[in-house]
Amino acid sequence: MPTTPSAKKALRRDQKRTVRNIKRKKTVKDLIKKTLKTAEAGEMDKVQDLLKQTQKAIDKAVKRGVIKKNTANRKKSRLVARVRKIKK
Repeated sequence: MPTTPSAKKALRRDQKRTVRNIKRKKTVKDLIKKTLKTAEAGEMDKVQDLLKQTQKAIDKAVKRGVIKKNTANRKKSRLVARVRKIKK
């Protein structure tokens, strides 16, 4: 356990940030799953909106430092490729 006041404050801050970052990651995961399920159901008009939302959430996660830029690009690329494959 931290002993100095600044270390205690850093621990509290890190715990709050961890919770926030986990929430952002979960949002991205959930949107990806929702997009793929909608694509499999054949609702392509909804898929376009979900793709935009998902890409926006991924980009926000990068901006906030939750995930790295290359990881985000990979996730977006693979998602679009899977949706196109389902579309055919």
